[in-house]
Amino acid sequence: MSPGPRSRALLLPLMVLVVALGLGSRSQAARLHLPRFVTDYAGDALWTVMVYLCLVFLLPRLSVRRAAASALGLSVLVELSQLVHTPWLDALRAHRLGALVLGRGFLASDLVCYAVGAGLAAGTDLLLARRPPARALPPENGAHP
Repeated sequence: MSPGPRSRALLLPLMVLVVALGLGSRSQAARLHLPRFVTDYAGDALWTVMVYLCLVFLLPRLSVRRAAASALGLSVLVELSQLVHTPWLDALRAHRLGALVLGRGFLASDLVCYAVGAGLAAGTDLLLARRPPARALPPENGAHP
């Protein structure tokens, strides 16, 4: 299903929110106040949500199915790349940004998180596509009914 072009004006704040939630899910405050299940797995699911959002930002007419499959596929490829250890790749992963994008070590549980993230992103996209567009308010002309 193709939801039509997505609003980049809506995607940008969503992307910022997802990054904040993902980073926040790994914070010390989150570890104190959220269940361990959330702090262990939410960041990985949100990583795939972010990949999905980047894809539909770059390709706003991409179908939900293709966006979800592509986000999941890219996430799995990045996870599988963690099984490869070359000096230059390990050097990239040693830096904070490199570790956030490429990860550090392979975990099979991350693959499940990625599937959940792709499903959440696709489901949310479908819900937003079905929402009726906002109606414009009638112009004010000073007359009262």
